[in-house]
Amino acid sequence: MKDLKNLWKKKKLKKDQCLILFLAGVLLLVIAFPSSCGESSSEGGETDALLEISDTVTVSDYEAEMEERLAEVLSRMDGVGAVEVMITFQDSGETVVEKDVTYSQEESSSKEDGTSDTRTESSEATVYTDSEEEPFVSKEIVPAIEGVLVVAEGGGNSTVASDISEAVEALFGLEAHKIKVVKMEKVQEESE
Repeated sequence: MKDLKNLWKKKKLKKDQCLILFLAGVLLLVIAFPSSCGESSSEGGETDALLEISDTVTVSDYEAEMEERLAEVLSRMDGVGAVEVMITFQDSGETVVEKDVTYSQEESSSKEDGTSDTRTESSEATVYTDSEEEPFVSKEIVPAIEGVLVVAEGGGNSTVASDISEAVEALFGLEAHKIKVVKMEKVQEESE
């Protein structure tokens, strides 16, 4: 740093050269620290989250876990009370397997009319794990959420219902019309 200041004072480095050096340093820092953001793809305003799912997890397990986690978080909000959640999905998700793709190109030319033909072929082969029984899965895309129903004790209060709806919008990237918040029916205890 002191060397740069000395060069600056001696007018050997111009301002634009110092700016280029500074930006190059920032670029190196950005490259050196990898991003921790996961991949995601947006489609129709909804976000398909990527999740590494073990072989034993099914779509219904994923659905139950998401409903349970959402109900737990919403029940901790002020004024919400007891909560039950139902989440519906557009599809059952997608499994992307790794493939080896091989390309070959063949050229043939004709001396008589001076034309040449190029033929390109490609072939795919699925990559398998060491056991050669299961394909190597590069990623699993969890199912896209279609809609959310929240039944809450405080669902009759418009402020609480709005807070619940906004929370679900923020968590899942859903539009407001795909979220419904209703008041929970009071259960009367049986008297003896």
